[in-house]
Amino acid sequence: MPGQKTLLKISGCSVSKAGSISVDTSRPTFQALINPAGYGHDFSVRYAKNQALGQANNETKFNVGQPEKLTLKELVLDGTGAVAGSTTITPVKAQVQALRDTVYTYVGTKHEAPIVQLVWGSLIFYGRVESLKFDYTLFMPNGEPLRAKISLTFVEYISVEEIVKESQPSSPDLTHLVLVRAGDTLPLLCERIYRDSRYYLAVARINGLTAFRQLQHGSSLRFPPLG
Repeated sequence: MPGQKTLLKISGCSVSKAGSISVDTSRPTFQALINPAGYGHDFSVRYAKNQALGQANNETKFNVGQPEKLTLKELVLDGTGAVAGSTTITPVKAQVQALRDTVYTYVGTKHEAPIVQLVWGSLIFYGRVESLKFDYTLFMPNGEPLRAKISLTFVEYISVEEIVKESQPSSPDLTHLVLVRAGDTLPLLCERIYRDSRYYLAVARINGLTAFRQLQHGSSLRFPPLG
C-alpha cells in the first residue's frame, strides 16, 4: 500500500531441475526490524585486450558480464526495545543467529552458502552471501550486546540453465566458440561460460581433447548448451 512501511525480508530458496528459483518455506527467513541505511547495486563487465604485433594500443573487446553484487549498508539489529511498533524484545544474539541461519549456514549435503531472495520495496534480488560482518556497538553492563551493525554483500545467483537461455536468445542450438588465450584452462573456461568448472570433462569429450590440462594457444573450442 502507498505510504506503508515495508521492511527488508530475506528468504531461503531452492532451485528446480529446470533451473527456476523460488522461495522455499522450509528454509529459514530473516525479517529486519530496522531497514538498512541504503544499498549498493554493482554491475561490472570483463574485457579482453587484443594487441597486434607492432600496434601501440590494445583493442578492447567484450569478454563476459560479471555477476551482479548487492551490498546492504548499515543493517542494524536492536535489542533495546526502542524500535517503534515492536511488542517483544528479541535479543541481539538471537537476531544474529537468525540472520546467519538464513544467509550463511547451510543445513544439508551441499557445502556452500544457501541461495536467498532479498525483498525490500521494489528491490528483488537472488544471490548468495559473499561477506558478512557484525560490529557490536552497545552493551549491557554484563557485556551482553544490545545493538549490532551488519555489513552484507551478496553475489547474484543464476542457474546454469538460465545462463544458457540468456546466452542464446535466437537459437536453442547456439554453441559458443572460444579462442584459447594464454593462461586459459578448461575448468576456468567452463567457470566463465557455465559458472561451473565441473563441466570440463564433458567439454573435453565434445572437443576430442585428451590432454585437456594443456590447451593449445590460439585454438578454438566449442562450448555447447547444457541440459
